[in-house]
Amino acid sequence: MQTEKFAEYLGVFADVAREGSFSGAARRRGITPSSIARQIDALEAQLDTALFLRSTRVLSLTDAGHALLIRARRVLDELDDAQQEIASMKGEIQGVLRVACFPTFGKRYVIPVVAALTSRHPGLRIELDLTERVADPVAERLDAVIRIGELADSTLIATRIATQQRLVCVSPAYLAHAGRPRAPASLAEHRLLDKLHGADLLGWADVLGHPVGHGQGKAVFCCDDFEALRGAVLEGMGIACLPDWVVGEDIRARRLVQLFPELSEAEGMFTGIHLLRALAEPGAKLRAFIDELRGSIGSPPLWSIPVHV
Repeated sequence: MQTEKFAEYLGVFADVAREGSFSGAARRRGITPSSIARQIDALEAQLDTALFLRSTRVLSLTDAGHALLIRARRVLDELDDAQQEIASMKGEIQGVLRVACFPTFGKRYVIPVVAALTSRHPGLRIELDLTERVADPVAERLDAVIRIGELADSTLIATRIATQQRLVCVSPAYLAHAGRPRAPASLAEHRLLDKLHGADLLGWADVLGHPVGHGQGKAVFCCDDFEALRGAVLEGMGIACLPDWVVGEDIRARRLVQLFPELSEAEGMFTGIHLLRALAEPGAKLRAFIDELRGSIGSPPLWSIPVHV
């Protein structure tokens, strides 16, 4: 195998490991699975060892494959950073930027940012993974992951982008039909909406003193998508406790009513929105993305609402 091909084959190898299949890596690269297989064969021949255990159902890394993947990611990241630094010296931002975040947050706040970046930098390509799962920048070779909430201890580098505040909100139509809750404790007597999967993901325990589903206050609608929950509140299905980046604009426009604003001022109702990365020093394309995202969101965030709207 030619030395100049080694980095290319390492990239193919890393894509196969990430996707878990030749066909997945082929779709990512826009080539055929057979071409991917030939390049993996050539890499294994050069190294004189098997990198994958292959069967009709499963493709998994061998011990040698695991060892190579750790080093391959470092090499590929260093090569990419070097290219970005040289390009940035000429005022160019190029290459592939890979980011993961919540679907609703990505559609509302990340898409406008990447649209602006790619317009100014035609050599920049974006891969945006909209997912509810906790993506791993290291294992998935992502440049950054946007996470909302408390951060677990890790070796990842966190940059705070903004602050999230949870708001208890309801539609005027629901209030007209069911009446306005007299006090926070009476919320448990009403129809409540909650996040599907996981325990108390919307933080109802901070409002009610217990999660939804314990005693009074059982959720009448649960969904795993913030945009759908917003839609359910707007349709008058019940009361929700949603982030301000989801419903702040609706409250300002009076499509929704904020209940008990003092509840949202409690310490537990605030959490950070962070951008996490694996590398200590972000490359030029990630620095440009961070700057653009911060500028687009603003300080205070564009979704924030005046007190006691």
